[in-house]
Amino acid sequence: MRLVREAQESKAPSVRLADRYALFFVPLTLVLAGGAWLFSGDPVRALAVVVVATPCPLILAVPIAIVSGISTAARRGIIIKGGGALETLARARVLLFDKTGTLTAGRPTVSEVEAPEFPDANEMLRLAASVEQMSPHVLAAAIVRAARERALQLSFPSDVDEETGQGVRGSVDGRLVAVGRLEWVTTHKPAPDWVRRLRRRIVFDGFANAFIAVDGSLAGALVLEDPLRADTPRTIRALRRAGIERIVMVTGDRAEVAETMGAVVGVDLVLAERTPAEKVDAVREEMPNGPTIMVGDGINDAPALAAADVGVAMGARGATASSEAADVVLVVDRLDRLADALRIARRARGIALQSVIVGMGLSAAAMVAAAAGYLAPVAGAFLQEGIDVVVILNALRALGGYGPARPRTGPEAALTQRFQAEHSELLPWVNQIRIVADRLDILDPATALTEIRNVRKFLVERLLPHEEEEEATFYPRVATLLGGDDPTGTMIRAHVEIAHLTRLLGRLLEDMEPSGTVVEDLPELRRVLYGLHAILRLHFAQEEEAYLSLVEVPAAEEALSRPA
Repeated sequence: MRLVREAQESKAPSVRLADRYALFFVPLTLVLAGGAWLFSGDPVRALAVVVVATPCPLILAVPIAIVSGISTAARRGIIIKGGGALETLARARVLLFDKTGTLTAGRPTVSEVEAPEFPDANEMLRLAASVEQMSPHVLAAAIVRAARERALQLSFPSDVDEETGQGVRGSVDGRLVAVGRLEWVTTHKPAPDWVRRLRRRIVFDGFANAFIAVDGSLAGALVLEDPLRADTPRTIRALRRAGIERIVMVTGDRAEVAETMGAVVGVDLVLAERTPAEKVDAVREEMPNGPTIMVGDGINDAPALAAADVGVAMGARGATASSEAADVVLVVDRLDRLADALRIARRARGIALQSVIVGMGLSAAAMVAAAAGYLAPVAGAFLQEGIDVVVILNALRALGGYGPARPRTGPEAALTQRFQAEHSELLPWVNQIRIVADRLDILDPATALTEIRNVRKFLVERLLPHEEEEEATFYPRVATLLGGDDPTGTMIRAHVEIAHLTRLLGRLLEDMEPSGTVVEDLPELRRVLYGLHAILRLHFAQEEEAYLSLVEVPAAEEALSRPA
């Protein structure tokens, strides 16, 4: 609250569009009227100049265009708190993003439970979740949720102590449990080999992790995934097309996770491990580069939202504090609404400027004619009303320019929801393909063979039928709506490659010994499995973007989407 208050008090008020033009229009009118009277000696000329000096482009046309833009934004789930915010949004050149809940879905899930040094993985998870009940951290909530989904009975911990940015420890059923960073839970003891492999994989995927120590000994780790929003890559591209010149990710997450996400999204700079106060400093450091937008959703983002020229809150699932501190609130849980807001703001401001320039230009020409004696006051009054009507009608154009929101119902919406739900079910198996490939050299031959057969069974019985159904029912609708020459060609080509790699995996299994894998099999198996994993992740991401281009997905249903 203190940081928000300080940021709001230190932010200089912006000069409104109409005020800037009024600074010279009013003196110009008085000088021209006085000059006409002085040189002609006829006060009627001065009166005629004043009559035709219509301020309506400033006092009517600009507000109408701005309010029309605010209304248009509201219809698309974007609440802009006043004309000043819209005008500043239209001039923005620098964009700063929080990561968790903004670029990502904001609902981390435990994707893996690794317990190589503990006899029971579920018991380790139960102990960790029991102590995490006392933590407000977003990852703590994910760990507790994972334990409850497995119907594990949590205990109430005692002697709980949490260190910000490190972890939490406490006593659970007489055992000392610590959950957090590796160096913190192990008190900087040497890490075993499995930790190095796990960390390398986590960095590769951009996942988060929490290591668990029980009674002072490292027990295992939890891998947590907060998937990228399906609309994030497309939104970043749209923002750059709309005029954003610099994009910065500023987050409290660890550097390795943030940098991986930043590389995937395509930002210009990643600022990781930042406190709320340091986020404010980051916003202020970017201000010399142009008007800034800060986008966030959590309490930690509220000070930075208040400090930025325009603060944008993800209000659908974000904290109330961030929505109150922000100038713009996205009440629909879709990041692509930010690009819509920017386009609407720039169009509304452009129309307002156009109305001002045309209206004041016509008024200036009429003022010159009146000063020269060619326009009487009564005729000038009629002309002034005509100018007013022209600029007001032009300003009302800001109400349009954007078609209706994509439908939430109908065949396209039903198909979208269906295939998004299927993606959510298939994605864990897709991730399992890479996990199997990683573990081939540490599994015994028989177990490795079983794991590979399970992968092929998934591909043949679930994935390939899913893709065939997509080609038959969904792709034709995508092609019709997107238009162009073969708009789904790249996705169909991906299906062909996935089917080819599946057949190749089947041939490798046929050639293997019944007893299991041998050393000679491993390189080719890894090549096929890694290839399948990579192309499936990319293909799922392509399809998610295609799905979102068809319909407006309600926030409650958007949770079904788990992009690659």
